[in-house]
Amino acid sequence: MNTSMRSTSRTLWVAVRAVVLFTIVLGIAYTFVLTGIGQLLLPAQANGSLVHDQSGAAVGSSLIGQSFTDADGAPIPKYFQSRPSANDYDGQASGGTNLGPENPKLVAAIQERKTMIAELEGVPESKVPADAVTASASGLDPDISPEYAAIQVSRVAEARGITAEQVRELVDAHTAGRNLGYLGEPTVNVLELNLALDELTEG
Repeated sequence: MNTSMRSTSRTLWVAVRAVVLFTIVLGIAYTFVLTGIGQLLLPAQANGSLVHDQSGAAVGSSLIGQSFTDADGAPIPKYFQSRPSANDYDGQASGGTNLGPENPKLVAAIQERKTMIAELEGVPESKVPADAVTASASGLDPDISPEYAAIQVSRVAEARGITAEQVRELVDAHTAGRNLGYLGEPTVNVLELNLALDELTEG
């Protein structure tokens, strides 16, 4: 009996020590080591890929989209508009609408956006690209297509009192190519582009 109790006690003590050891090594030390490596090698990414304005204040992340609308939800003319979001760009509620392509609500929402954007940009509805009227799967896409950026150039240039060519140059400067030269499609980061416009016209 005593032998059995000693064996049980020894087993429990070994288990307790193992839990404590692995908690220290994997729960604490491992976390600190990875955090340190991240801060040392990739500090911008480790801190959320934050984007700062001219004053140095963080205004967002290059990985998360945001709206450029007024208090009533209307597009601010001097800013490029982002891709629609099903969750108002809420980083804590990432996701799409989960509506099928033939769902009446989705079809109506797309048509409403297409009509609004065509009127806002002064282009026919046939020129409104898909990413201008459909939300991404995450609802947090920070990028738009060069085609969507292109139809916004004239409006932004007029609102800021600069030439369309100046705006196009900034769009080109903030257009990222395909990953590895062949994966995906070219994209334009809306937040970074709008900050560059502010620096050009308000800096």
